[in-house]
Amino acid sequence: MVVTGIYYALTLTALGVALGWLFSPWCGVGFYVLAAFCLWFFRDPERNIPQGPVAVSPADGKVVLIRRRPEDSQVCIFLNVFNVHVNRAPIAGKVVGVDYKKGKFHVASKEEASFENEMNTITIDGDRTLVKFSQIAGLIARRIVCYKKPGDFVTAGERVGLIKFGSRVDMTLGPEWDVVVEEGQRVAGGSSIIARRKDQGPSA
Repeated sequence: MVVTGIYYALTLTALGVALGWLFSPWCGVGFYVLAAFCLWFFRDPERNIPQGPVAVSPADGKVVLIRRRPEDSQVCIFLNVFNVHVNRAPIAGKVVGVDYKKGKFHVASKEEASFENEMNTITIDGDRTLVKFSQIAGLIARRIVCYKKPGDFVTAGERVGLIKFGSRVDMTLGPEWDVVVEEGQRVAGGSSIIARRKDQGPSA
């Protein structure tokens, strides 16, 4: 459970109790429901992290777009309010960049969200490869949380932050990676394999 969810739930519960005490017990029911939703929304399940020369999904959600270019490939994952919103490192390595950019709040499933929305881009340098992934705010999500800073070392699948409510994560990989997911596929953060290294064998 993410601590943020507990804070939200306690605040909403307190409001419900206050309204129930001032007016009627029924006045607080809506706040109790919202408190329960926050506890569920900010869940943080354990995941089995695949081993070997692979890049795992940085987020739960649906692959809405794959851009394949000569210089790199980009995998775009849309998270709705029912997905787990904890973000994870796709590969092990050193965080060499954390770059925040202000922006708009388009619906996160739309393509323009990749370029125009508020976002935080994390770059990881690991074993002769750079992998970037952007935490992108959506129409509802207006709060991006990142636990890491440049110079930190991460393991594959390690928790690195979260985006509150509906959002998007775009992941960019160099030509040394072979993307193995397809558009429309649902993935789980930390456990679904997004890509495999072309220049390494099946084992780490």
